Amino acid sequence: MTPLIHIDRTAGLEVPDDGQFRRWISAALEGAQTRVDVDATLEVSIRINNVEEMADLNQHYRHKAGPTNVLAFPAALPEAVACNLIGDIVICAPVVIEEAQQQHKTPLHHWAHITVHGLLHLLGFDHVDDADAQQMESLEIAILRHLGLPNPYLCTSPATLHQEP
Repeated sequence: MTPLIHIDRTAGLEVPDDGQFRRWISAALEGAQTRVDVDATLEVSIRINNVEEMADLNQHYRHKAGPTNVLAFPAALPEAVACNLIGDIVICAPVVIEEAQQQHKTPLHHWAHITVHGLLHLLGFDHVDDADAQQMESLEIAILRHLGLPNPYLCTSPATLHQEP
């Protein structure tokens, strides 16, 4: 499955390249294939933003102050619209980088996790209650393992912080 991915970046932010995002989105779609039509060419939009923009979005859509790492906006298109857009993922680069440092993870590993997490939200996965959270986390772990990445819910030691996948 090769999805169409549209990536929009705020200027001046250090983020992974388009190929990395394509790899992570493809792996997440493959890992969650029970929720997607594997024969369809799906489209995903990714917006990489700064703290100010993310705080505004978080306040407007979730009524929560401050930035968050990722927001997902599933597409709600009328059936008559022939489009395979599943939605938009918005990721706050400074928050992802800060969380990676705090959690002793490589930034690239955390970017992968947050991207997969956002895509799963677009597909209807959530973590509102414990059962849903466990299902979503298990799927994230499996997808990231398939990509050769460690369990994102286990903090690594500072010595492994600079290893790349």
